Amino acid sequence: MTILKKDIPYFTSVCLMVALVFLLGCKSKDKEQPQREVVNVPNTNSEPISFTYDEVKGIGRDSLFNRRDNSDIIKVEDTYYVWYSRMDSPTTAGYWATIWYATSKDEGYTWEEQGMALDVGPADSFDHTAVFTPNILVRNEKYYLYYTGVKPTPGNSEGLFENNSKNDFTAIGLAVADSPDGPFKRVKNNPVLNISDSAEDFDSYRIDDASLMIKDDKIWLYYKGRSLSHGENGPGLTEMGVAYADIPEGPFVKHDGSLLDKSHEVLIWKKNKGVASLASIGKSINYAEDGVHFSAIQNNLTQIPKAPGLYRPHLEDGNPETESPGWGIAMNGGKGQTYLLRFEMK
Repeated sequence: MTILKKDIPYFTSVCLMVALVFLLGCKSKDKEQPQREVVNVPNTNSEPISFTYDEVKGIGRDSLFNRRDNSDIIKVEDTYYVWYSRMDSPTTAGYWATIWYATSKDEGYTWEEQGMALDVGPADSFDHTAVFTPNILVRNEKYYLYYTGVKPTPGNSEGLFENNSKNDFTAIGLAVADSPDGPFKRVKNNPVLNISDSAEDFDSYRIDDASLMIKDDKIWLYYKGRSLSHGENGPGLTEMGVAYADIPEGPFVKHDGSLLDKSHEVLIWKKNKGVASLASIGKSINYAEDGVHFSAIQNNLTQIPKAPGLYRPHLEDGNPETESPGWGIAMNGGKGQTYLLRFEMK
């Protein structure tokens, strides 16, 4: 078609009108498209979190005893308290431990071991072989010592604990005292948390590493679970779960399913309005404002502490909404030796 010179203004106007209609149509279609859900994930720190370590006196390197798997730390008046698993050297596994405690006056650099806090339970009890991985909660002027217990392997002719992957189940128990120095007495409804009855569940074989939080005026007991279905591969596949109760003694009701995978040792603390957690296998720090739906805020961490516990004022009497100042106690060691040291998280 030939376009005459006099028709150019008219033609240009028509083209502009067509283009405008096309653009408006595209915009209208865009509005009709479903909008992607925006998930607000907390900002990561501008600088990666790092960990530094110091040797400690009193519960550090020792030729006679091995120590590991300590609790979080609390302060009572001017004294810091920590509980931990202790074994006779050269035994390093907590499956043959009892629970001891120590005190410090200088923010965890120097400790004085005070004695045994909890021995094994009576014959035929769930914790007759060992008690280990303790943690602490102060509530209404009572001191609640949560711990893991094991009994002799069912069917073992010598009454020994085999540490197998079939029927050496664990449970979480509780002992209570009026003072951080004890004596701690087991509650009547022990154990307060048991493994799942379903073999496919994440916590059907082992539950361990209790870590406490007061949230919504309830007791939140975070723990790690290991599935019977994972067999010998279980230690590398542990996941974190949580159970709730109105009072420290329970009864506890488990949250349906796990909260965080790649989480061998449980470490949680108050952060902003929610809960932060260190996932040791995943080498990450995760955050959940509701305490349940965690998202990673730091990944690829290096030199992370082993089986750590933080100084957590939130666990002290009154359960203040205070965040951890960032120091704690963790374990270290090698063949034939485990001991405790101090770390800072910055």
